[in-house]
Amino acid sequence: MRILAIGAHPDDIEIACSGTLAKCVQRGDTVIVCHVSSGNLGHIVIPPEELKVIRANEAKKAGSLAGIEVIWGGFDDLEIYSDNTLSRDKIVDVIRYANPDLIITHDPDDYMPDHTAVSKLVFDASFTATLPNYVTSTNNPQKVITPAKLVPIYYMDTLAGVNFNPTEFVDVTDTIDLKIKMLNCHESQVVWMKDHDGIDFADMVKTCSKYRGYQSGVDYAEGFKQCQVYLKGTTKRLLP
Repeated sequence: MRILAIGAHPDDIEIACSGTLAKCVQRGDTVIVCHVSSGNLGHIVIPPEELKVIRANEAKKAGSLAGIEVIWGGFDDLEIYSDNTLSRDKIVDVIRYANPDLIITHDPDDYMPDHTAVSKLVFDASFTATLPNYVTSTNNPQKVITPAKLVPIYYMDTLAGVNFNPTEFVDVTDTIDLKIKMLNCHESQVVWMKDHDGIDFADMVKTCSKYRGYQSGVDYAEGFKQCQVYLKGTTKRLLP
């Protein structure tokens, strides 16, 4: 299978579902992660243009640990809006490039605007990407369009699991250490939060995975909800 995970910022995917994605790679899937934004506003001391480069390198390093291809959506922080054509078209291009069998993204009720905007964009673009006669504003009109498949969407856990009740769990006991290593690649975020905010981010993420494990009868787990709308349902178990 081909798996596309779309998160707002570098490290969102590592926080919520990297243990699952690592398992997907291990079972032979092709996994592509799209960070929609550069993460350029994710620090107080490091200037945005410098931070953009740092976070791109951190994301690539994290993906390489699990054999994941890392791509970008073309936005900066807080520039992601779900109600304009250009934003949707950028995600259409991402989905057509990846041609996934399933998509993982943010929950529609997540805690900050970049996350909720990405969730809405993915929902809209996942349908638009299937239309063979739809030319995105970023494409040359003469370019051959390869439409994507209409596939299920799975919403990944919110930060600290707030207001999120999973309907499916993935046992990530065997990949929890890799998940934390991938998260720790995002040093600009992890170190800053520990030094200046007193938050041990890796410990928090591991604790949340353990809590999901308690809920599902394993040591560590990640939780998901399937988007339940017409034509996006399936009788198959697609998550590992």
